[in-house]
Amino acid sequence: MTPFRTFQALIFLALATAGGATAQITPIPDARAQVPSGQLVPQPRRAEFPAGTLGLAGLGIRTVGSAPELGWAVRDLRAEWKTRLGVALPDATTGKPAIVIGTLADADLAAKAGAAGLTSTAAEGYALWVDAGGAYLVGADVKGAYEGAQTLRQLLTPAGVRFARISDSPALKKRVAMIYLDQYSKGVNDALIPMLAALKYNAVLVMSNYVQWDTAKAGGYAHPGGASKAEARRVAQLAREHGLEVIPLIETLGHVQWMFYGGANKDLYQDPDSQNPYAYDTLNPVTYSRVLFPIFKEAAEVFGARTIHIGHDEVRNRDRFPARANGKAAGFEKLFVDDTVKIHDYLKSLGVATMIWHDSAFSDSVIGSLPTMLPKDIQVAYWNYAPGTDYGMMQKIAGLGFPVLGASWDEAGNAEGLARSAQKAGALGMIQTRWTGYFGNPSIWDGQAQQGVAYVRAAGAFWNPEAGPVTNAAALFRDLYAPLAYRGTAGATVSLKALATRTLTDNDERGWIGKGPDIDLRNLKTGVQQIGTYKFDISSAVMLKGARGAVNDLPTQATVELERKADAIAFLHTTGWPGALAREVIGRYEIEYADGSKLALPLEYGRHIRAWTDLLPTSMIPAPGWVGRTADGLDINVPVLEWKNPKPSSVIKRITLISEGKNANPTLIGLTLIGSGK
Repeated sequence: MTPFRTFQALIFLALATAGGATAQITPIPDARAQVPSGQLVPQPRRAEFPAGTLGLAGLGIRTVGSAPELGWAVRDLRAEWKTRLGVALPDATTGKPAIVIGTLADADLAAKAGAAGLTSTAAEGYALWVDAGGAYLVGADVKGAYEGAQTLRQLLTPAGVRFARISDSPALKKRVAMIYLDQYSKGVNDALIPMLAALKYNAVLVMSNYVQWDTAKAGGYAHPGGASKAEARRVAQLAREHGLEVIPLIETLGHVQWMFYGGANKDLYQDPDSQNPYAYDTLNPVTYSRVLFPIFKEAAEVFGARTIHIGHDEVRNRDRFPARANGKAAGFEKLFVDDTVKIHDYLKSLGVATMIWHDSAFSDSVIGSLPTMLPKDIQVAYWNYAPGTDYGMMQKIAGLGFPVLGASWDEAGNAEGLARSAQKAGALGMIQTRWTGYFGNPSIWDGQAQQGVAYVRAAGAFWNPEAGPVTNAAALFRDLYAPLAYRGTAGATVSLKALATRTLTDNDERGWIGKGPDIDLRNLKTGVQQIGTYKFDISSAVMLKGARGAVNDLPTQATVELERKADAIAFLHTTGWPGALAREVIGRYEIEYADGSKLALPLEYGRHIRAWTDLLPTSMIPAPGWVGRTADGLDINVPVLEWKNPKPSSVIKRITLISEGKNANPTLIGLTLIGSGK
């Protein structure tokens, strides 16, 4: 141990032996303050923001026209006022400033938009201007008026509505986000659907394999984890009332484990010898009469579908295909084409269009022959989940005469690059896919939250591919999914200086993680700083023992004496290195009250805390906090965990941070008490 580290450790141990360090606690009026982001997502195609704000006093709202979309716009704006400000947005009053919403179909509004030089005539386009006289939102059509309302919501501040002059329209016609139906649907989709509407998506691709269809119930293969048919209908209605077309995805040909659940339909296995059947027998007419067609008919009715996505991807990835003798005689291409055409023609008889994934029908081995046998009105979703700038296959599919959509996933740069290629190819639109498991809906908040963050980035790219990438997408996702009021909450910052075991800077390879000045937290400034929605008094780090040699000699725990009440506590914390396993418990906070009772808050890696170099926000339990870079350009971050105190009327005597000594070693950088402390 170096003399410097020995000195620090001795000081720390002396404090710990004495019961911990009495912290300097400084009351502040805005310990936590939710404020508007100031960033419009999606970024409008043309926007100016003159100085000034339209005041809220006397402000009301009125519509010109009676289309449902205008009513939806008013509903969303009123919800924004109520959530963010805690006040109602009333109907407009004569002689008072107003928010006026209508379309170019009204001659007076069309003339006003023209005089303002902001007319937008493209489908879903809108003109929006806010000045001292009021706010006008004029859609090129009723959908444009609704989309414009989503922009207007983002102009709201506690002081009023920001002045703006905006003329806007989408670059891509279809902007689709993928969602799921399962037993957790209601809690998740009720938050997701309004969020997706706010981000100007206009369709949802709804994974519907495991809906408890009447057909599946009768056949004995309805999965208990699937959403009920009533829930599917409810979600579809909710989506439509937020301007979202509903496109059910029912995977067919491959990925059909759903139709074999519980050992059902064994006579329809494509591969009779399969232990985990994956595809169905296309040459057995019962496949269609007993299973597929009745379910497609139910889905078309329940969802009010104009298009159904029938999957048809990764057909030969698992079982033998073809496997049966008659299938081998026909060959893969004929089996694929005949199945696709049969489903397409049936859906067409219902007035429903067909969509498929691209990979099986347009792979290198069959692209010269198979696509020529498919109906040219089939919509083809080209999925490519890698970041890039050149996606030539999309143009190739379009060149073969098919309407094409790009499909992206969650890696940064993927949706952005693919959307630009889609625009260049004249594509029908884009799909933001989500693969969180058939029964994993809650993971969009806790477990696979990075896929929710991707919704935000993709929304910006789908509407305006030429705009720059969305910044602070994780914070925006958290705020859109679970919006909070725009207000400050009093509390107190806590100085951790007396407990410090490491400096944030590392000029001599004795600070931070011992890697030198190019890899430290020097860009996280000290003093009272605004970190996300919280304020912290930052000085240095309370870094604890870990498995790495650089921190193996540090203390295993640190105690801070408080003697104060709090409604909640915000911890600005991280680890020196990543955890070995997701959700591995790497330490805990112990909260001790003046009455002697104690509570433990376990720290699961990735769920409550993560390394400063780990940028993947798999959980929204911790709030996005500080983001920055090291001196050598490495992107870094430090999240914030807010813990709600279940005993706010009891005095908290002390808090102890304890390390399990694993690879991810807990490191506390800031601690702030939320609430007046009275």
